[in-house]
Amino acid sequence: MDRGTTEGALLIELGGRSVEYRFARRRRRTLGITVDAAGLRVAAPLRAPWREIEAFLRDKERWILRKLDEWAATPRGAALAGVSGETLPLFGAPYVLEVGKGRRGVEARDGRLVVTVPQRSRPLDVLIAWLKHEALQALRPRVGHYAAVLNVRAPRVTLSNARTQWGVCSADGAIRLSWRLVHLDAALADYVVAHEVAHLVEMNHSRRFWALLEQLYPGWREARERLELANATLPLLKGKR
Repeated sequence: MDRGTTEGALLIELGGRSVEYRFARRRRRTLGITVDAAGLRVAAPLRAPWREIEAFLRDKERWILRKLDEWAATPRGAALAGVSGETLPLFGAPYVLEVGKGRRGVEARDGRLVVTVPQRSRPLDVLIAWLKHEALQALRPRVGHYAAVLNVRAPRVTLSNARTQWGVCSADGAIRLSWRLVHLDAALADYVVAHEVAHLVEMNHSRRFWALLEQLYPGWREARERLELANATLPLLKGKR
């Protein structure tokens, strides 16, 4: 990419490694970097000089390389067919599917998820309906807990099918959480809940919001990083909407 352009792919030497990154200039005041499943991305102010951009990346060298290695070592979630022998996480622990015919139902026991379905029913539909129920049963009390800490009324809680947006707090004070949080360990799902409950008081990402989140969930920074990695590993289950 010609350095005179505003967007594209570039290379930089970091720690003896040639690292490719996506670059863009934006109307912003500070330099920003992101490392996720798509690699390294850099956003710079419109007039930031290249020496400043490259110095910033070299200053963050150890962090960038560590995050790139973490993402490279993270197994990607597979699409599940809903057959016996497949594995999926439930509240952070791995469970093996056992699928059979019978009365509709799901039971978790001894590291197994036993799914029974009537003839001509899709096991994934039965499984996802059960996972959604379990998610709501687990998440709703946690929303109430954090709302009580802030001395605000517990909001209405519903579920979404979102895979990348874990939660939303609407302007009318309702909270919508992804049912896929049921895959995560409770402490990590709690971060998402605390984040959205904090929005009941601060409907923004101002300093006041982050201070409030710190009060509710002191380990939010680490949890946010863990959540990004966990998202890439979650299985893909597609049932009827």
